[in-house]
Formats: sequence, structure tokens, C-alpha cells
Amino acid sequence: MQTLSTDNSGYCRDCGSRATARAQICPQCNSHKLLFHPELHDLSIAHVDCDAFYASVEKRDNPDLVDKPVIIGGRKRGVVSAACYVARVYGVHSAMPMFKALKVCPHAVVIRPDISKYSYEGQRIKKMMLDLTPSVQSLSIDEAFMDLTGTERLHGGPPISALIRLQRDIFKEVGVTVSVGLSYNKFLAKTASDLDKPNGFSVIGRAEALEFLAPKPVDFIFGVGPAFKRSLNKRGIVTIADVRQRSDTEMMKNFGEAGLRLAQLARAEDFRPVKSESVRKSISSEITFNTDIGDETELADRLWQVCVQTADRAKAKNMAGYVVTMKLKTKDFKSLTRRRKLAEPVQLADTIFHTCLPLLQAEINGVNAHRKFRLIGAGISELCAPVGDAGDLLDPQASKRGKAERASDLARAKFGKDAIVTGRTLRRKTKPTDT
Repeated sequence: MQTLSTDNSGYCRDCGSRATARAQICPQCNSHKLLFHPELHDLSIAHVDCDAFYASVEKRDNPDLVDKPVIIGGRKRGVVSAACYVARVYGVHSAMPMFKALKVCPHAVVIRPDISKYSYEGQRIKKMMLDLTPSVQSLSIDEAFMDLTGTERLHGGPPISALIRLQRDIFKEVGVTVSVGLSYNKFLAKTASDLDKPNGFSVIGRAEALEFLAPKPVDFIFGVGPAFKRSLNKRGIVTIADVRQRSDTEMMKNFGEAGLRLAQLARAEDFRPVKSESVRKSISSEITFNTDIGDETELADRLWQVCVQTADRAKAKNMAGYVVTMKLKTKDFKSLTRRRKLAEPVQLADTIFHTCLPLLQAEINGVNAHRKFRLIGAGISELCAPVGDAGDLLDPQASKRGKAERASDLARAKFGKDAIVTGRTLRRKTKPTDT
């Protein structure tokens, strides 16, 4: 059994200085943002979550937006990708249909997402985390777990001091705030990071975990959705304490693997390690149209657009894929997915496009002729490292177009993404923007 530290001193979150247990203000900078906890020096699993990341980056780049409600997402028929905290006050939240978001917050500023920019800033933050520990597990662009076990000698202090410094450095260097949760396992670290947003730092220790969780409703645990909650409530399981009254066998029998997992988390048990490597399964891109489209030429233009976006993401990650997927969604929300496996892995937009185009044509010229669509997407899977551009024996011009695309990539990297514009892209720029 682990022996907990008897060091009751804390830290100033503004300057990182140590503070005695009964201090009211920081002795170095007079800040009131002091952090104390009995187990502060014994915990090493952290969850770092950027606060309203997409919107925060946009507000950083445009100070005029600082006090305004900002929504990131597609216009008209798109959905909300992210919302700043001002917009959230009005009830706007991620995945909400845009028309509903603008209904509750009509004066919001809507900005199309710039995933490449957000990815770049997310990678900057991840690099700062990796400077502290190699055990970083990214969950998305804007959040990650960290395991700082055994890093005290490297950083000259316990994990808490390194994390406070990281939080300050991210704000200073990237210009966005992050909230940090610190505990002894991943479940509690992620739970803690949600307790004090934005720019918060919360701690859940071993001694308090069970008592802290007991009165919380079952859906306080991430992964318990409305349907699962209703099933639990029907059996009299309303709070986390109620879960503990049932045996693992009973929870497993009634609710399967999800029930067993819930029983373990209700006891604050989570033995999952922080995995520093995660395997990406696919790379894709999609757009939702402002109005439904049935014209083949227009659909092909939009297909080219998503193929370019997919290829750009694949090139940025130095990955290629053996399977190419084309996705359509009809105006009545029915999804159609068509795939083709190739002999060589592909990365170029030209190859992805010319693989998807026949799949698209088969849909719009076959039994589904005259059908209109609201969304189109393209992606690659069965990922691997790129092996070069082999060309296509059935398409003698493919190699030539591939070389042109590589040259275009170099020009865009040097002079900006609009340095070279293809005919299809030029046509798109003269039409209304899709979501």
C-alpha cells in the first residue's frame, strides 16, 4: 500500500512558487491562486484539456472577438464544432445543429473551422507535453493524458510543479488556456479536469475519491449516455453509490461489459496505462452543402475539394492508404459508403479523386439517378508509410499529374495554400461556400 506524503505545502498557479499550508496569498507575487491538497505531491496522472480550443484560437487571432459569442462550424445546415464559453451561456454546445445554435444565440459570430491551424497549435502543445514526459496519450487535437511518474529528478520537483509550469507556458507561448486534472488514474484525472473550467486546475486524491463520487448521478461517469442511464434508473440505480450496492456479477449479468466497467469506475478503479502511441485507422474529409446537389459536375468539384483536404492531411502525417472510400449522404440523411482497395498505397489527391470519381458516377447515374445529396466525403484507410508514386498503367497521365501535385505542394508550402489553384478549385471559389 502506498504511503502518502505528509508535505501539506501548496503552489502558486501564477508564478509556481511554494506556499505554506495556511498561506492566503503567494509570498512571491501576491496572487490568490494557490493550490493545496493533502496528496498534491503523490499524484502523477494528468489530463490536460484545452478550453474551447477552436474558439480560443480564433479569439487569440482576432482580439475583437474576445467578449463575443463565437461558434465554430458550418453555416446553415452544418453543426457546431465548438463554441466559446460566452456562447455556451446561451445554450450552444458541440454537435448542435447550426440553425438551433443561431436560434438561441442569433448574434453569435460563426467561423468556418480551420483544422490545419488548430492541428498546428495542438501539435505545439503536445510537443510541450512531450518535453515533460514521453508518456503522452492524445485523445484529440486539444486533449491528452500524461503520466509523469518518475520524472521528479528530471524536473527537479514533483509532477504538480511541472504541470503548473506547463499550464503557464501554454498560455504564454500558444495564447490559449488549458484546464488540468491531476489524480492517480486516467478516469479521475479526466473527471478532475472538468471540475473547474476554464483555466482550472483540480485534484482528486485516493482518500477522497469514493466519497467524492458517491452522490453523483450515474451519467456523471463519461460513457453513460441517456439510454444507458434510463436502463440503470429502471433498476433503481440512480447514483454512483447505488452502483456500488450491486456486485460485479450482477452488473455484468444485467448490463454486459458496460455494466462491469461502470462497477469498476464507481469504485474509482481504472488500471488503464497512459499509452503514448495510438494507431490511426483512417484519414478523411467531408463537406455538407448549403443546398442539396444532384449535378454530376458540381458533385465532382466538391469531391475534388475533399480529396485535396484528405491528401493534405495524409501528407502532413506522412501516411498513405490501401483503401479509398467515397461517402455520400442523401437529402433524407441516408449514408452511402463505397470503397475500393488498391494494389499500392495512395496519398495524392489526384489518385484519391480518380479512384472515387467512378464510385460517385455509379451512384448518380445508376438506380439513384436524379437523386440529390447533402454531403460528400473521401478518405483512405489501411494506413502505412508512403512508398512513392508508382503511377497507373491504365492511366498514362497519372504519373505526370502526380509530379505536378508534388510541385504544387512545394509551392503552397512556400507561398501559401492559394499559391496554385486548379481549375476545379477555381470554379469552387466562384460559388457559395459549403459547410
